[in-house]
Amino acid sequence: MKQSEICPRFEKAIGILSQRWTTLIIYQLLNGPQRNSAIKDAIGISGRLLSERLKDLEEEGIIKRTVYPETPVRIEYSLTEKGYSLEPLMKGIEQWSQDWIDL
Repeated sequence: MKQSEICPRFEKAIGILSQRWTTLIIYQLLNGPQRNSAIKDAIGISGRLLSERLKDLEEEGIIKRTVYPETPVRIEYSLTEKGYSLEPLMKGIEQWSQDWIDL
């Protein structure tokens, strides 16, 4: 039997999404732009780790960081078009969890 190869793009996508907290951050941002503290409170992640994940997602073009020149400075994170394209995947996982995961 011939062993199939994993597509390098699929492998990279799984690598990005499998980082702890990443999918929860994306799922939270489906609700619209949010500040760091709102994301942190909603999913229960440490500030340091949230900052790392937000930076990673920004580098991948999944989220964007908007700085508002106010006093004090306000920073919001939102999904890009690339990020919003993950919505069907997130909603599919949500439905699957409702159907199959017991608490």
